[in-house]
Amino acid sequence: MATTLTRTPHKTLPIIFLLLLFLIITLFLYNKPTLNPHLSIYTSTDPYNPLPDPQFLPSISNSTVSNSNSTVKSPFLETKSNNLELVNDDSVSKNETGFVESDPVDENPVVETNFNESESVKDDDDDSVVEKSRVLDEELVKKSVEWGRGCNMHSGKWVRDDGYPVYKPGSCPFVDEAFECQGNGRSDEGYMKWRWQPDQCQLPRFNATDFLVKLRGKRLMLVGDSMNRNQYESLLCMLYESLPNKSKMYEIHGYKITKGRGYFVFKFEDYNCTVEFVRSHFLVREGTRINGQGNSNPTLAIDVIDKSARRWKRADILVFNTGHWWVHGKTSRGKNYFKEGDFVYPKFDAAEAFRRALKTWGKWIDKNMNQEQLVFYRGYSSAHFRGGEWDSGGTCHGETEPIKKGSIIETYPPKMKIIEEVIQEMRFSVVLLNVTRSTNFRKDGHPSVYGKNVTGLKKVSTKREDCSHWCLPGVPDAWNELIYATLAAQTN
Repeated sequence: MATTLTRTPHKTLPIIFLLLLFLIITLFLYNKPTLNPHLSIYTSTDPYNPLPDPQFLPSISNSTVSNSNSTVKSPFLETKSNNLELVNDDSVSKNETGFVESDPVDENPVVETNFNESESVKDDDDDSVVEKSRVLDEELVKKSVEWGRGCNMHSGKWVRDDGYPVYKPGSCPFVDEAFECQGNGRSDEGYMKWRWQPDQCQLPRFNATDFLVKLRGKRLMLVGDSMNRNQYESLLCMLYESLPNKSKMYEIHGYKITKGRGYFVFKFEDYNCTVEFVRSHFLVREGTRINGQGNSNPTLAIDVIDKSARRWKRADILVFNTGHWWVHGKTSRGKNYFKEGDFVYPKFDAAEAFRRALKTWGKWIDKNMNQEQLVFYRGYSSAHFRGGEWDSGGTCHGETEPIKKGSIIETYPPKMKIIEEVIQEMRFSVVLLNVTRSTNFRKDGHPSVYGKNVTGLKKVSTKREDCSHWCLPGVPDAWNELIYATLAAQTN
């Protein structure tokens, strides 16, 4: 007997219901990304492509992207069209001095290498990259000027250079008689043909036009004794040489430079700048006192700044010096001369007085200078008297070549050590033009007997020679080249 099987309705309906429920859940899940795209199960987990699609992460800005070939340093991510572009914002880099080099160099250069997965990176390759980077850095140092760090401008040698002097003897109307050696009868010219060459870098060639461009709208002031006037006249001549219209450089009061006057202001019309000189033998205040006999005696207040300081404040760039007057008789003896407050010391050590005077100057600089101003201190310039001093028959006549060896080259006066200590203790940053060792070589550069204009058959007097100041053109030109190098480094 045949049997017929039939499916009852109460069993079919549940099956249909389950199928419909499964279909609904499946459709819901497949449409969920449009509602919440940040669920973890929908984000990329591809280890070879760690960045999500850019449309989901528009705010990424400081991440490191790595792959098997290269590493990009801290890129910024920018979206262009539908593609993600890596931009490394290293268009400007700086050297250790903080000056931007003329050719920007990435401080951490990316090295792109292409190799198959079976190839390996050797340590030698990394060493080669480091060596190339080091050589590049050294070349940049030589081309630029790292003041006081990569290059010690004051350690070097004098080299013969037929391109010197910067200006011809007799061509400059601002050299006073005491420094115009060629006009006073000196016939040898070799002393003008030397250029200062630091051991560790190349100084930029002096460019008078560029110097004036850097001074545009500013006041440059030299403050000090006759040695700074020596440098001042040198600078005027170096700048005058470049002017196409020399009538646009003039002393605003109509003064002619002489050793009897202590204040000059030369204006450069085309650049709206001035180059000035203020005489101050000690940088602290000279005065007088009446002694018991009713006579007037000179004094030096080592705790009071010089009266001319009111002029210093107005300058943008200052070049200070003092030193040579500290070896004169009354100063070196220190009897009834040095003063603090109202008290005049019966006897006081000249070196300690020099230290206290420099500290008075340093405190004034710290209080009155701002970071927009640039301050130089030019160090002690060497004298070369033999057989006596400036007032006791010392001579340097007949010297025509620099010193090439000997203990004098390494001579470093105690006053320079005091200057260094004072500057190091100051809050304001002062640039020390340490010309002492460079001038140690130059026994040939002084006026000696050629500090006066003698004509006809009059015999040159050798009773008192000048073996401390310098002929112009000559050694002070190199000091101004150091100032120019500093300005050039800061501008770059």
